Amino acid sequence: MIPLYRPGQSYVHRVPAGVKLASLALCAVVVMAAVHDLLSAGVALVATAVLYLVAGFHDATILQEAWRLRWLILVLGGALAVFVSPEVAVVNTSRVVVLMLLAALLTLTTPVGALLDTLHRVLRPLRPLGVNADAVALTLLLALTLVPFVADVLAQVRAAHAARGVRMGRHTLLPVLVRVLRHADDVGDALSARGLA
Repeated sequence: MIPLYRPGQSYVHRVPAGVKLASLALCAVVVMAAVHDLLSAGVALVATAVLYLVAGFHDATILQEAWRLRWLILVLGGALAVFVSPEVAVVNTSRVVVLMLLAALLTLTTPVGALLDTLHRVLRPLRPLGVNADAVALTLLLALTLVPFVADVLAQVRAAHAARGVRMGRHTLLPVLVRVLRHADDVGDALSARGLA
């Protein structure tokens, strides 16, 4: 698992992991219910940017996180613009982008161990129902970190191609696939070593 956490002393860093997870879930509900036009979509995006500033990320962090989502934005926004309408495309794509950026902020401001402990604590009462709290907590945490990991791999491959003067194309898929599969093997080995796989 890649270390996304960036240490800091901001208010957002100091909020307990459980509160941040609950806030993320609440934000998901609010965003889906309240973002329904261009104005509310803009307000949600600005509010997300303000949260990054409050967390002490005064550099281009939010732009980097948004850049990682560019293909999702292009595909989702393009499809909705063609098949529904441009306004619906902007509103719905903004919803997804806001939630992805908030999830990224969670992983940037919360140590992986704290997230894992919190998820485990929340899921522990479900054990009598047959829920494996360890496996579910790890699955959720891996899902949170997968998008930034794949984006980083793509950026590294793109930089390597640019340094060699090679254009991006279908041949780019192979090194990305190899790196992602290697990462999956490493994660599987780590889980096996802990008796979780």
